[in-house]
Amino acid sequence: MKFYQKWQGVCLKDGKEEDYFPVNVPGNIQLDYARRHNFPDVNWMDTCEKFRDVENCAWKYKTEINVKAEEGESVFFVTEGIEYEYDVILNKNVILNHIGMFTKVQTDITDELKNGNELEIYIYPHPKRAGAAECRDQADQSCKPAVEYGWDWHPRLLVSGLWNETYIETRNINSIISVSHKYEMSADLRKAEVEFEIDCKGDTQISLFDMEGNTVYSGVEKKFTVDNVRLWWCNGQGDAYLYTYKVTSKTDEKTGRIGFKKLTLEMNGPDAWNVGDFPKSRANPPITICLNGRKIFAKGTNWVNPEIFTGTITKKTYEPQLVLAKEANMNILRCWGGAIIDKEPFFDLCDELGLMVWQEFPLACNNYIGTPEYLSVLEQEASAIINRLRLHVSLSLWCGGNELFNSWSGMTDQSYALRLLNKLCYEYNKEIPFLMTSPVMGMGHGHYVFYDNDTNKSVFDIFQSSSCTAYSEFGVPCITEKKYLEKIVPKKELEKIPSKDNTVWNLHHGFNAWGANRWFCFDVMDKIFGKQNTFDDYIENSHWLQCEGYKAVFEEGRRQKPKCSMTVNWCYNEPWITAAGNTLLSYPSNPKPSYYAVQSALRPVMPSARIKKFDYTGGENFTAEIWLLNDSPNDVCDTVNVYMEIDGEKQFIMEWKTGVVKANENKRGHTVYVKLPVTKTQKFSIILEAECGVSRYNLLLKKPGEKVYTRQMNTD
Repeated sequence: MKFYQKWQGVCLKDGKEEDYFPVNVPGNIQLDYARRHNFPDVNWMDTCEKFRDVENCAWKYKTEINVKAEEGESVFFVTEGIEYEYDVILNKNVILNHIGMFTKVQTDITDELKNGNELEIYIYPHPKRAGAAECRDQADQSCKPAVEYGWDWHPRLLVSGLWNETYIETRNINSIISVSHKYEMSADLRKAEVEFEIDCKGDTQISLFDMEGNTVYSGVEKKFTVDNVRLWWCNGQGDAYLYTYKVTSKTDEKTGRIGFKKLTLEMNGPDAWNVGDFPKSRANPPITICLNGRKIFAKGTNWVNPEIFTGTITKKTYEPQLVLAKEANMNILRCWGGAIIDKEPFFDLCDELGLMVWQEFPLACNNYIGTPEYLSVLEQEASAIINRLRLHVSLSLWCGGNELFNSWSGMTDQSYALRLLNKLCYEYNKEIPFLMTSPVMGMGHGHYVFYDNDTNKSVFDIFQSSSCTAYSEFGVPCITEKKYLEKIVPKKELEKIPSKDNTVWNLHHGFNAWGANRWFCFDVMDKIFGKQNTFDDYIENSHWLQCEGYKAVFEEGRRQKPKCSMTVNWCYNEPWITAAGNTLLSYPSNPKPSYYAVQSALRPVMPSARIKKFDYTGGENFTAEIWLLNDSPNDVCDTVNVYMEIDGEKQFIMEWKTGVVKANENKRGHTVYVKLPVTKTQKFSIILEAECGVSRYNLLLKKPGEKVYTRQMNTD
């Protein structure tokens, strides 16, 4: 039986205890401290800076234990995760020291208990490598999320505490401590040889049920065969089919779910091995996902921790965002290596929704030098991560971490940390593919703005001239909508165009986030539209660019199939309200206009226009290739009608009868040629209408010699 305690916490400044205050468990003690001291909401103005005053402090939790063991019972202290290094102190005696936040810890305290017991958790100050600059470098010898030390979308705000479930538990001989399982699929994927591992000293029985409630297996044997297996498919390819198991003992019961799949990474396209003359080393590594024998196009987004205060994350946090991901026609989430390893509800929901999970270990943009101390903690943490996540059918790809093979990280495939992670993944979960890092050779990270001033190219040019096996990061920023900006700054600040002199805009990543003008990108919009008169103009234009930019990249990646087999944008969500950025959702789970643009661009079957650029001049010749994109498991046949809309008038241009387009393949059709009129209207649209749906592209049209775009009222 589990017993949840009421806890109090205290800050230790210079080793001296302040007054104790109530704390939430799970939670983060810095947030409890902020409530105690009446800090404003962390999103408001420069509130995030207030936490710097206690950044180097130690913390302590305390509670009373009044649990008594019955005859034949033992009492355990159990935590699913405490961040980051801590001592467990019972009745003033240190009974445990632990480093790491992702490993479940359980220790028998039966013999330590007496009448009246005080339990304390002492949290050490945040790990920081001595001599490192005040940035993510400080995290390069720990498994603490590097993002807490500051990123171009996350404030520097380090958190700690009892961030996951923590409780006292009584156990007896019939207590089921844990249940794990593995399986091996037959060659024809029709049978699964299932094996359970159950930590229980008493006798147990296993029952397995299909989604219709029928009993598939019931018995005491821990190894058994499932015939006529219903396979788990990712979103858009079939049902995310899950079986339910129940393990029972004389007095206890554990339930869970199993999904059956076979997933491999394969070489991209028929020319993948064509690497030139001898010694022919080396080809681009495989990145095409083959699920249950079917090559599929992976389309999705990068996922980051949805809250700064990670202890507050629950199923209610995850569910709206993940449902939206499924509804956006996504089938994969890349869980970025600078963030946390998510809690169980995240993976449960991905199992249900058919969202494949690409999981990175907590390494990002640093050289994680393989000291014995670091490797010891990494092995412990990685082993716990693998053995927890491998039970989820949504888990589809292990990755060592983010951007480790480059000049700023300096790691290679000979780095001890990556060799260790590869070994552990093979040892515990060899069925799931492993990548050393992202990106690897052939894959692309970037670009992150609509227009690159250095090369004078837009995302249209950049990606149509690229030839990557996967686009695992790319972004187009926009300015956050005003109704959310009002939660950052006073309304009067929104009546004028933001200035770089305002430090609040900098803290919320409007300026100086990634270059002086990021992520507001006024320079980019000035280049395309001319200097705008109001902040409203910039906001509206930034959303226009984000919508059309994301559509252009996602659809182009799909058109480059089979060499390209994945498009995953940076990024999906954010843990607080940024002033501007590349996300599809505004905090906490509010879809931007670009979410719906991406939803359209990821439809399983859709007509698509390969358009050369965003901005045009009246009198210029417009051209576009017309395609039918098919990521579905079925052959399709359609008719695409192409229209141009200007000044509210819709003009028919051409018709294309596609013929048969095979399952999971694309087809290129006709090319449109149109001379654009000279008109006062500064926007025109290309519209593709087909039985499978409508695709619309809203583009900029200027008069010859015109330098400034003025916002049109009452236009689409």
